[in-house]
This record gives sequence, C-alpha cells and structure tokens, in this order.
Amino acid sequence: MFSIVVSCTKDKVQPKEYETENVIIIVMDGPRYSETWGDSSHQFIPRMANDLAPIGCIYTDFYSQGETFTIPGHTAISTGFYQYIDNGGLELPQRPSIFQLWRSRHNAPQDKSWVIASKGKIEVLANCSNLSWKDQFSPMTDCGIESGGAMSGYRHDSITFQNTLDILSTHHPNLAIINFREPDFSGHTCDLEAYQQGIQDVDDYIYQLINYIETDSLYQGKTTVFVTNDHGRHSDGVADGFCSHGDPCDGCKHINLFAFGPDFKKDVILSNERELIDIPATIAELLHFDIPNSNGNVMIELFK
Repeated sequence: MFSIVVSCTKDKVQPKEYETENVIIIVMDGPRYSETWGDSSHQFIPRMANDLAPIGCIYTDFYSQGETFTIPGHTAISTGFYQYIDNGGLELPQRPSIFQLWRSRHNAPQDKSWVIASKGKIEVLANCSNLSWKDQFSPMTDCGIESGGAMSGYRHDSITFQNTLDILSTHHPNLAIINFREPDFSGHTCDLEAYQQGIQDVDDYIYQLINYIETDSLYQGKTTVFVTNDHGRHSDGVADGFCSHGDPCDGCKHINLFAFGPDFKKDVILSNERELIDIPATIAELLHFDIPNSNGNVMIELFK
C-alpha cells in the first residue's frame, strides 16, 4: 500500500519588473482625429508630431467604443469599463477607479494620486457608487473654478496647466489624470478658428508637461505618459459637424493616442486597433494592480 502526496500550493507568478513608477494620463477634450494625427500636415499638433512622436508611440486606429461624451469617456479611462453615465457630473461611476484600486493595492497616501481638470464635473472620477469602494481610497482633486469641484463650472486651461505643474512639483503623484477643456469648449461655440487654436494650445501644454516630467529628478526615466481624447466630434456632413458630438459616427469614435515611457518603444506608428479601456488595463500592468472583470487589454505592442 502506498500513498501519493499532491501539493496544492500553486506556483506564484512573479509580476514583471518595469522601470515605470509613475503614470500620467493627459486628456485633450474632444478633438476630431481628422484635426490631430489624421491630418497628414499635423498643422494643429506640431509639438506632438515633431517633438513627441519620435520619443514614443502613436496609434492610428484608436477608438472610444462607448458613449462619445465627456464623462463617459473619462469614466472608461479611469475605471476600465464603458458605462452609460450622466454627462453633467450628477452621477458617480459604478466601479472603482484606477486611483482607488492602485491606492488600495499599494497602501499609497492620498496625495500620490490626483484628478486634475479644467471641467469641474470631472471630479466625479474621484469616487464611485460601489458600496465596497465608495468614499474609500479616493484620490486628491483639483477640478473646475477655484478647484471648486463638480458643480463649479469650467476654468481656463492655462489655470489647469499651472495647477498641474504645482501639484507635480509639490506632491509628485505616482498616478494622475489631467483634463484640458479645449478644444471641446470652443468646438461647442461653432467657432472653427477657436476650435483649431484650442488644439494647438493644448498640444503645447502637453509638450511642456512632458518636458517637465523628463527634467524632474523624481520623474525622469520613471514615468509613463498617455495622451488621448475622451471623444471626437461629428464628421463633416453628420448633424452640425465639428460643433457637437455624441453619436457612433467615425468622427466621434476615432480618437488619438500617444504613449511614452521607459518601458515603451520609441518613434513607432502602431496600427493595432485599440480602445479607451485598454489604457487602464495597461496602467494596471505597469503599476501592478488588478481591474477585476474589465474587458480592457494590455497593449503589449507598446512594450520594448
């Protein structure tokens, strides 16, 4: 008679080691792809095309597969799920954000994660309605007029830019999302020139922020940046064209993604079809936390 002893101990899979210690997401609110990377002249994004593209990766087939409005788009980026959610800042996301999940996983102080936004309503990203997570592990916020939060309205992007520099230099957050209201704000006025100028202004803010990150002693060589949009705008010939957005036309769904970081390839144009919820999935991989049940996929083609 003999017995067989079977070990029930499962081998642990060690997480991959990455150079990335910090992730910053920058959202240019509401340009069409046809005015960003989809314009071969790149006239409105000279910084991205000439200075940033050589140090990172550009996607040509990146989409929002959810509702093409501000809060739904930002919710997809911050939670890893598409959700039908009020666009006025009156409803919390259903699921915990990457900020909550990351803080919980790493027992990180609150000031190491931030939601920074020109639009006050984006403050809703700092919390969720899930009872297991509501009011738990929330990030710090700086949103809207005088940082007044969800109902305070919209402030100028120049204020958001300066506040972001102050927060980065003072708190050095490991995880943050930054929203610039342009060109969406000017697009809704149907002023084409102001809309185009808004793209150029934010393009320059993005360049300056990445330049700061790359020269700061605590961020340099340790920080990954994603630059994207929450939604696009109607294609020409659809509804009122660039003035509005919110349907599944290509102009509203097709958006831009630039990704830069120490673990990513450089000077690469990628044609893999990807979507908004793949951003948080990739962040979770880099920063070693989980987003349970998300359909987002790690963008493995970015990695060296």
